[in-house]
Amino acid sequence: MRRRHFLVGLGAAAARPSSAFPQQRREGSRIGSLTPGWRDNPLGRRNQEALRQGLADLGLVEGRNIVIEYRVAEGDFNRLPVLAAELVRQNVAVIVAGPAPAAVAARQATRTIPIVMVNVADPIGLGLIESLASPGGNVTGLAFTVGTGAFGKGLELFKDAVPGLRRLAVLGNPGNPGHPLLLGQLQVTARDLGLALLPVEVTAPAAFEGAFRVMTEARVEGLYVIPDVLLVTEAPRLTALAARHRLPTLHQFREEVEAGGLMSYGHSNTAPWRRAALFVDRILRGATPAELPVEQPTEFELIVNLGTARALGIEVPPSLMARADEVID
Repeated sequence: MRRRHFLVGLGAAAARPSSAFPQQRREGSRIGSLTPGWRDNPLGRRNQEALRQGLADLGLVEGRNIVIEYRVAEGDFNRLPVLAAELVRQNVAVIVAGPAPAAVAARQATRTIPIVMVNVADPIGLGLIESLASPGGNVTGLAFTVGTGAFGKGLELFKDAVPGLRRLAVLGNPGNPGHPLLLGQLQVTARDLGLALLPVEVTAPAAFEGAFRVMTEARVEGLYVIPDVLLVTEAPRLTALAARHRLPTLHQFREEVEAGGLMSYGHSNTAPWRRAALFVDRILRGATPAELPVEQPTEFELIVNLGTARALGIEVPPSLMARADEVID
């Protein structure tokens, strides 16, 4: 069973029937898409296809009655402000931007063009919105999470899976504006669980080997990988290094467990991109972001890689296996 639901209460405005907003939609509109990843990355392509399919389901078909302007930073976050400015000059009707680095760049580029954020952690802390129910500006969309609840549950499950876990490395990308906020949230929940955290930063794959040497010297017993386009894209390399150093890993997305990580606790990476189409449709019908409360996932899926557990000599407790939404063997 897979649970991929988004909170309906906060997102009620986005989920209302079309009659809740003016019926006359702006046909032929230009829609901007801003992402920090790589154009040829399979996950990035899948997310963009999910957005296109979501739009098509609502009658917004690329090349027929809408134009989508794609801007992809190819992993270079420094390019995002330039790409966002290009979309503003294109006079797009709405910008779909995600995750956090892209959403922040879009907001810095314009305070008037509506922005639909996707997979952004703590948009309140980042200053993108005032609150979930009342965004208060030109940004709405789908938050990855707000607060520490999801991280706390993930760490709790990971501690159950890894006996004797006391020292945990946290791998992040300092170029991602959301990571300092997430690290602060993790430190709060880690204290409650009796875990000592070792923050480790990487900005490129070339830094991975050195990062694992730091972890080994610190004698950490596990690794939490903060969600980030670089770290998710390089999951096969990261999980291979973790296996070599015999470090169990906790992730947010199933794709990372499919690549060899031990377990993940989080929502679908791709589903929010499809759901973002609902926000785009409402905006093209005349709604403003201030009228569209931000959605966040309320249920998450637990994925366990049993093959990785065996290779590490970890016996996953039956109670945890029973809770898993999917077991990869």
